[in-house]
Amino acid sequence: MGTIIDPAPGEHVAMLRKARGWTQTQLSDRANVSTSLLSKVEVGDRALTPEVAAALRRAFGLSMAEVLGRASVAADDEQLLAELRSAMRDYDMPDLQPVPEGRVTAGLRTADRYRDDVDVAALITLLPGLLRGATTYAHTANSPTAWSVLADVYSTVYWLAARHRWMDMAELAVTRQRWAVEQQPNPVAEAFSSRDRAGTYLNLGDVERGLVVVDRAIVAVQSAPLSTADRDLAVGILNLRGMTKGRGFEFSEGGS
Repeated sequence: MGTIIDPAPGEHVAMLRKARGWTQTQLSDRANVSTSLLSKVEVGDRALTPEVAAALRRAFGLSMAEVLGRASVAADDEQLLAELRSAMRDYDMPDLQPVPEGRVTAGLRTADRYRDDVDVAALITLLPGLLRGATTYAHTANSPTAWSVLADVYSTVYWLAARHRWMDMAELAVTRQRWAVEQQPNPVAEAFSSRDRAGTYLNLGDVERGLVVVDRAIVAVQSAPLSTADRDLAVGILNLRGMTKGRGFEFSEGGS
């Protein structure tokens, strides 16, 4: 993906501070964070955690997205992003031509491989078509498995958006993901959906609400009719999300 080299989140904070003519001490006093920590964040020695970013947001009087900045893309990739956004808007408008299950599941395996390899260029090329195919497949098959596959695609969209600080796309992706898993009961898919929803709260500095989402999801999983293996998997991924509350944002950590 032709991502343009943008300032890192900490460097972006320094740019905002200097644009206001503030010293690090002045900003740290306004945000109620230590000057030492702020200095390390600005030069990249410490990750910009959601809690610190939220404090800086209040000090600047900006939105979280404005504090974080967002990764730009090269002109050649703007069309791909536009196609992906279009596919997300058409969540309830499947294509007329049926899509074979095998094509969608193979595409999802490929997307998972690109995600594991952090091959963003290949992923952004694949996702628009895969999302449309998964949407058609889910509406046609109308089974728990089909809707879970669609939810998995939206989870990958969320990962891509969070990684590049496209916060509006990240929030829309988890909303669509949740909608997909609600079409047919699937407790494991619901757990993954809650994991990603909690991630949006944590990435915006709302740790308390993020952990509420995690806790509620764990209670739901523990009471769901699942095998021991599936229950352990679901609880495990939710606990892992809860444990990341003190770390940097998903894009700082290379995604989830």
